[in-house]
Amino acid sequence: MNDLKVLIVDDDPITLNLLEKRLSKEGYRTELAADGVEAVNRLARNYFDVVLTDLMMPGGVDGIGVLEAAKEANFKTEVILITAHGSIDNAIEAMKKGAADYLQKPINMEELLIRLQKIQNFKSLLKNASDLREAMQVTEQTSSETIQNLEIMVSELQNRLEQMRSILGNHDLTAEDRIEKALAC
Repeated sequence: MNDLKVLIVDDDPITLNLLEKRLSKEGYRTELAADGVEAVNRLARNYFDVVLTDLMMPGGVDGIGVLEAAKEANFKTEVILITAHGSIDNAIEAMKKGAADYLQKPINMEELLIRLQKIQNFKSLLKNASDLREAMQVTEQTSSETIQNLEIMVSELQNRLEQMRSILGNHDLTAEDRIEKALAC
């Protein structure tokens, strides 16, 4: 099961529904936006692991605008742009702005699934690294506290031993009194 939440943005309802059906079938959690404005509104309200957006859309917010909104909402959101052959330069420019990848139309579904799997793997590695870092911090803190407690205990034991030596070395007392007082420390 894929646990990525994907926002699909395209002004073409056929492409939108085709992508939604295929990704849902593969186990991805999907939401749809029919244009860039709707996508920006959804991004402001919800977190998405991936935004799959058409580069060229009417209505004032194109794929670059969706990319910028996605990165502003959460820098961890990955954006894949869908572009027609003539807009590859725009797609490359979008990659400079933080897009994870781009696909050319018509979309090769296997290629899309491979790219989504790479994003899934990368996010999984980041989570594992974060979990490991957190575990290391807890271990360091626990170790530090344990060492501090041991140092206190050793100091207290050294003080008690010193008191015992002093009592046992006091020849003004009888041997039995020295032993009794030393054991009382």
